Amino acid sequence: MVPDPFPPPIAREVYEALADAYAARVDTKPHNAYYERPATLSLLPDVAGRRVLDAGCGPGVYSQWLAERGAAVVGVDVSPRMIDHARRRLAERAEFHVADLGRPLDFLQAGSLDIVLAPLCFDYLRDWRGPLREFHRLLRAGGLLIFSMEHPCSKWRASAAGNYLDVEEFSFTWSGFGEPVRMPSYRRPLQETLNSLAETGFRLDRALEPLPTEEFRRAAPADYEKLLRFPLFLCIRAIREDFLAGSEAGPRVKSHE
Repeated sequence: MVPDPFPPPIAREVYEALADAYAARVDTKPHNAYYERPATLSLLPDVAGRRVLDAGCGPGVYSQWLAERGAAVVGVDVSPRMIDHARRRLAERAEFHVADLGRPLDFLQAGSLDIVLAPLCFDYLRDWRGPLREFHRLLRAGGLLIFSMEHPCSKWRASAAGNYLDVEEFSFTWSGFGEPVRMPSYRRPLQETLNSLAETGFRLDRALEPLPTEEFRRAAPADYEKLLRFPLFLCIRAIREDFLAGSEAGPRVKSHE
């Protein structure tokens, strides 16, 4: 039997169990609603008339924001329960699929997207280059990839065991959605984040280390003071470029050795 080249999604079962509580709180939970989300959305252009992939769409909060501003939205998530919530939230205003970002999204055509929006989902992928090549295939030339992730420094600060310079599996306790659960994910150094983009045909356009909003201050004043000094997330906007002629593995980088 040929082994499956795609490992099972690391956090699918946890998100399935959390889906109902997550959907109930995501609109008002401070770290989501008043910190990461406004920062990530600030990197988007006018989305009216654009086709957008909401990658790791969860219960559809970003999809709703996009659809209300005139985007044609396709949402994907590895959790069937999350997709159920997204479909109920948006009815017929967006298209949703249960899909693993670690595998090719064969139901989407090459060059069919203007924007890929991927909030807080890359942390659950050990290999970034495969998904990034797939996003590169799906985006038109000049299309945008906008994503957020846990800041490499904040993840390292949470547990300094291991090696910062490696891509490592890491778990921590989530307590913001009901009963505490251990959430598995991966952490990686900043250089791995940036090099993964460069090697798969993306040019970094903007990086943002968010500041908490005034709404966050009112909802969580103690955490507000902490986030003024140390970021929890990193938000990135990158532009899809064509590979150099003759390159099969991505753009070449000039060596200075």
